Parts: sequence; structure tokens; C-alpha cells
Amino acid sequence: MKRIEAIIRPEQLEDVKENLQKLNVNGISITQIMGTGCQRGYKEYVRGMEVDFHFLKKIKLELIVADDQLEPVIANIVETAQTGNYGDGKIFVSEVVEAIRIRTGERGGDALK
Repeated sequence: MKRIEAIIRPEQLEDVKENLQKLNVNGISITQIMGTGCQRGYKEYVRGMEVDFHFLKKIKLELIVADDQLEPVIANIVETAQTGNYGDGKIFVSEVVEAIRIRTGERGGDALK
């Protein structure tokens, strides 16, 4: 099992969710976050003073998928969230040692279904 953490633009969220549903991905956690990377934030004028906003609003998706779902899910997220501009986001993949469904006690891949 793999854990996918994808940080994307907020305006890409609905399209990414729709396309992941087509892949029968079961279970997605979504968090609103703030961050900075190559995009470096933006400047705005507040009451005549220039204010530098270093952190931008982003969305963090977290999914746990079976090993055979990993590449299709990553390809789907990249294809859907990519605009070709700075700030499109990043995807991180890590190994999941165990998954347990609390309600039934199911373990491993059965806990993901």
C-alpha cells in the first residue's frame, strides 16, 4: 500500500476529485493549507502599504492506495492539476506498513475497500 500526498491549487480540486472517482479511489482526505515554493507568494497593497504574502492557499489531498493503483492515480492527478505554471504543486509517495478498519478490524488491502 502507498500513501499519496498531493498539494494542488484550490481551483483544481473539483476536477481532481471527479477524475479520481472515475478510478474508483476509495477514501480521500482534503485539507486546506498555506505554503510556499517556487511560486514565492504575492504582493498586495493594504491601506497604501505594500504587504508581501509569502504563503499561498493550497489544497492537500491524502490517499492510501493499493500498489497497483499508484501509477494510474499519480498520472491522473498530474494530468488534471497541471497548468504548466509555477505553483501547480507536488506529489509525495510513501510506504504504508499497515491499514486497519476500526469498525471491523479488517487489515491491509481489505481495510481500504
